[in-house]
Formats: sequence, structure tokens, C-alpha cells
Amino acid sequence: MDLFDRVMELSQYGYFCSQIMAILMLEMTGEENPGLIRAMGGLNGGVGYSQGCCGCMTGGTCLLSYFTGKGEDTAFEDANHKPAMAEFTRWFEEEMTAEYGGIDCRDITKGNPANRVEYCPQIIAASFEKCVEILQDRGLL
Repeated sequence: MDLFDRVMELSQYGYFCSQIMAILMLEMTGEENPGLIRAMGGLNGGVGYSQGCCGCMTGGTCLLSYFTGKGEDTAFEDANHKPAMAEFTRWFEEEMTAEYGGIDCRDITKGNPANRVEYCPQIIAASFEKCVEILQDRGLL
């Protein structure tokens, strides 16, 4: 099954953008973490369904931070943490603004929830691929 088909399958199960990205990453690393998937649901629909910043952007930064962020009291964030997030957010803002006019859900969908069916799966797939590329380029995946 290719990436786009898997995105579509997960959306049919009722998952949204950031949750789908987390599931894809967990599948790729052979991990399971239902708590992470539930928590990522708070980013769906533009952060708590507010139609604000797209869950692919916020979800993508969470995925990168999963690999690069501080996770223990005595640990430090990876040196790649901020540069990886900066690269992703810059890419996302440039791509989504050029294609859809902004990075908020309301911009991307033009205020029409029906547009999610057309636009969101390809944005999810592209965002996930960009996260993987960033992690691979830094030897983190």
C-alpha cells in the first residue's frame, strides 16, 4: 500500500491530520503508542478544531521533536532540534501559502469543510514525507 492509500485508509477510520502523521511514524519505527495518537488529536482541525494553524504543521513539529526533543530530566535536546523544526516550518509555510494562501485550516479549506476531503490527504502525505526527509538527512531515522 502506498503512502497516499494509507493516509486515506486511516482517515476512513476517523483519524485526522496530526494523528495520521503520528500513526505513520509509529508504523515506520515499529512502535505503538496509543497515548501519543490520542494526544495528537488535540492538534486536529487547526488546533482543537479552531480552524487555526494546520495540524500537519503542528503535527510535523511534534514528530520531529519526538526524535530530537528533551525527554528526560537529565537529557538535552538534540543539536538538530531547532534546525529541523525551522526547516520544516519554513517549508510548510512556503508550500501551503503558495498553494492554498496560508497555513491555517481556514485558509487551506477556504472555509469549506468539504475541501478537506480533496486537500488534506495530499498535505498529510507531503508533510509526513518532508519530516522523514529531514530526519533522514540528519541521520536520525
